[in-house]
Amino acid sequence: MPPELRPPTGRRRFLRGAAGALAVPAAATFAGALAEPAHADDTGLPDFAPIPAASAGPTPNEDGYHVGRIVGNLYWVTDSYYQSMFLTTTRGVVLVDAPPTIGHNLLRAIDDITRANGRPSKVTHLVYSHSHADHIGAAGLFGTDVVRISHAATAALLACAADPNRPPPTVTFHDKYRLKVGGETLHLRYHGPNHAPDNIFIYAPDYATLMLVDVLYPGWVPFKNLGVSQDIPAWIRAQSIAMGYPWRTFVGGHLGRLGVRADGALQIQYMDDLDAGTRSAIASVDPSPFFAKYGAQGNSWAIFNTFLDAVADTAAVPVAAKYTGVLAAADVFTRDNAWTLLESLRIDAGVLGPFGVRP
Repeated sequence: MPPELRPPTGRRRFLRGAAGALAVPAAATFAGALAEPAHADDTGLPDFAPIPAASAGPTPNEDGYHVGRIVGNLYWVTDSYYQSMFLTTTRGVVLVDAPPTIGHNLLRAIDDITRANGRPSKVTHLVYSHSHADHIGAAGLFGTDVVRISHAATAALLACAADPNRPPPTVTFHDKYRLKVGGETLHLRYHGPNHAPDNIFIYAPDYATLMLVDVLYPGWVPFKNLGVSQDIPAWIRAQSIAMGYPWRTFVGGHLGRLGVRADGALQIQYMDDLDAGTRSAIASVDPSPFFAKYGAQGNSWAIFNTFLDAVADTAAVPVAAKYTGVLAAADVFTRDNAWTLLESLRIDAGVLGPFGVRP
């Protein structure tokens, strides 16, 4: 463990202030879904719709984090951007993910809890949900003697990355793995690729809690381009697989609050609406003006760019309007999510619109 656990003061102040700003609803103006945003100040930055109160999580403390009990010996940590989960056991702490934006605050949060409950504070086991640096990029803080557990594909990806902040796992599995430490249990399961080729489901059966990162976003629309996921059809299926677990509490890896089952159902509804709107738009948007103007110039990419953008805009506007005030940032990312879904429908589902089989 590093002797100095406090990051530079300036960075701590920035992260603390930014997290606090995200944890409470923002005052902003909004004049219709995807409308040109107004500029309320001289920053030149757009305003977006206020965050629904139900989407905001607890306010971080002065060090920029919140740690709380989920149930029993299971806890979570957030900085309002990322989340981690940990179990306190009679032998030590089992930690799931180590996001770098939380960083050294993971150590502080674990110390807070174990000091109060009298259990050992040493992290003995670290589970990687997947290989992405934004979720495990602080894994190097926990020394060399921690047992690091991941899917086998994670090990291969980390071997290629050769990132000292993401040490390779010491234990890997292919389908499922039961981790039992000091009277506590986690079930790790691989259901195939989704957000990433190695992303796993982490279930705490004694506490009816599921952690699945970058698939469900309680209270918010999915991150830009459907979470920058690598397999969109599998990512969509993973939402239903998650709902098949008997969980009561959900840890999504992002943002500032935990999830309940209604959150999962609401995101599936959002995606169903986006899918229906995108299918309708690719069939209804007239491609003629795009082919006429850019085809005459011999600019094939301009045809694709303007037509696909028009389809994404047409699909996104009613969905953003429906969910603004219901899901946070519906006006921020719905258009990007529609564009990504459109491309998946074209290349994965064969919904090709004007680029289908020539008659």
